[in-house]
Amino acid sequence: MTRTVPRPAAPQATALPAGGLRATARIVARADAHGVTRLPVLDGGGPFAIRRIQSHADQTRVCLIGAMSAPLGGDRLRIEATAEAGTSLRITAAAATVALPGRTGDLATYDVHLTVGDGARLEWLPEPLISAEGSDLRMTTTVDLAPTARLVFREEQVLGRTGERTGALRSRLTIRQAGRTLLDQETAYGPGAPGWDTSAVLGGNRAVGQLLLAGPEFADKPVEVRLLGGAAGADPNAGQAVVAPIAGPAALVTAIAPDGLSLRRLLDEAAAG
Repeated sequence: MTRTVPRPAAPQATALPAGGLRATARIVARADAHGVTRLPVLDGGGPFAIRRIQSHADQTRVCLIGAMSAPLGGDRLRIEATAEAGTSLRITAAAATVALPGRTGDLATYDVHLTVGDGARLEWLPEPLISAEGSDLRMTTTVDLAPTARLVFREEQVLGRTGERTGALRSRLTIRQAGRTLLDQETAYGPGAPGWDTSAVLGGNRAVGQLLLAGPEFADKPVEVRLLGGAAGADPNAGQAVVAPIAGPAALVTAIAPDGLSLRRLLDEAAAG
């Protein structure tokens, strides 16, 4: 497989002895004296190119752009993003992330660490992660929220590209508020994960995702449990989702669907309320 190396070479990226890549991207949003969100730190590396895009109202926006194929087997990738107190930051991606097999058969790791300060709002809205056949990826996401922080967090995983089987995907998501754990879950799909494709788990679906909304407003008005898609009696082939309150205060949407497009529709429907 051929990689396109970005120019200039980023100092945060170093090759591992087995042929893997080690890279870290860092984003820091900070409010200036007038309360405007600035980006004093915007560092990409390896497969991560970070671009500031047009802001909307008082929200600063950045986009992650893939500068090479990654993660491959043996890669060690990390993203650190911090929205300091009083800021508003939205992070998106230009395209899906595709986990691919490497030359050595080693697993890849992809770690994301998000921090949101008091009175800050962070929207983490990347495109899906696709687990290609033969890949082996361990992904961890950790979110630390201050007591008055607001979060919009979307995670989508597609198991296999069109017409192929999935790779091995292990994922852990931990969300904490003021040091207290709101959500801590671990999932495993593909080779080596028993029962993942049974009716008790995905039941033949190939896309899974969730949307978490957190903020002080959910303390006064918690969301009500709601079913969407096939779970609510609609077309069962379009996937299904459930909206539920969690301690925090926050709301969690969990969805499964036959493909990434159906999954996004379910999550968008849930977000629209």
